[in-house]
Amino acid sequence: MKTSATTEPGMRRGRDLILASLPYAKENKAKSWYYTLSTMILLLMAFAATLILTYWPLQLLSGVIFGLMMVRFFILYHDYNHRAILKNSRLAKVIMTSFGLFILAPITIWKRTHDHHHCNNSKLSNSGIGSYPLLSRNCFLQLSKKQQNLYLISRHPLTIFMGYLSLFICGFGIKTFMQSPKKHWDSILAVIIHITIAVLLFNHGGVKALLFSWIGPFIVSNGLGAYLFYAQHNFPGAKFVENQDWDYTQAAMMSTSFLKMGPIMRWFTGNIGYHHVHHLNHHIPFYRLREAMAGIPEMQNPIVTTFYPKDVMACLKLKVWDPTRGKLIGLKEISSP
Repeated sequence: MKTSATTEPGMRRGRDLILASLPYAKENKAKSWYYTLSTMILLLMAFAATLILTYWPLQLLSGVIFGLMMVRFFILYHDYNHRAILKNSRLAKVIMTSFGLFILAPITIWKRTHDHHHCNNSKLSNSGIGSYPLLSRNCFLQLSKKQQNLYLISRHPLTIFMGYLSLFICGFGIKTFMQSPKKHWDSILAVIIHITIAVLLFNHGGVKALLFSWIGPFIVSNGLGAYLFYAQHNFPGAKFVENQDWDYTQAAMMSTSFLKMGPIMRWFTGNIGYHHVHHLNHHIPFYRLREAMAGIPEMQNPIVTTFYPKDVMACLKLKVWDPTRGKLIGLKEISSP
């Protein structure tokens, strides 16, 4: 893992850097539709395979692929909500609104929280809306023991990898609806649809169908999605600042990682590993992020993390921001001076 990014003299910053990204923030409509429709077909084929195949190892494999295809389609959904692809298309609106309900992240809650995240990435004052909550070391130490435990639970690896329950069903679904029933009625609708399909699958194929065709794939997709979101902003070398010191382009370069992957996972995750480029300009379509990184010198020296176990563990152990040391630290370092 590379743990530091650099900004050399003469490198563009601020408005100049954003202007340099504008040529890449133009979609190819035909390509956007091709990726949308082909991904949707492959997703449905993987789901069908979990039901048609009878040999359980093949059902399991199909379920994992189904889960990974959900991740890929979520990137399309994510880009659509950023108006990076298929904007002003009525058909795309129907498809993406339906997918939001299907994936347990309806547009009303996803777009609001994710837009907030982009405008507050790396701010210490961020309340956790659209991201995982992060406290400074002093703030953490001032909490009661109960509050500290609740905070640590919110950042626990099990909470992240079980994003299916913690983030999507309980967070986006039940909690959001309870906080604002009129505004987010679609959040509980998504949960009801999800449970209804689960019951139908159980009645049709028993426990195997429920696990291999529904619960298992959602654990894969939502768990991987939750970890991606966490690791892209919680990694060794990430920088966090107070509101008055915050800068949009600096947050993209110094507080957002480049999650390096092989070609297969890069395909399944829709290039979302180029997250520092995405945070520089969220109107760049996912299929142009690599091109943008290659064409903008300032984006070519990011902080790098990977899916290797040592890098995953390095990210997961980080709990609070220590302004004195200027870095994220783990539990063992919180109590030390």
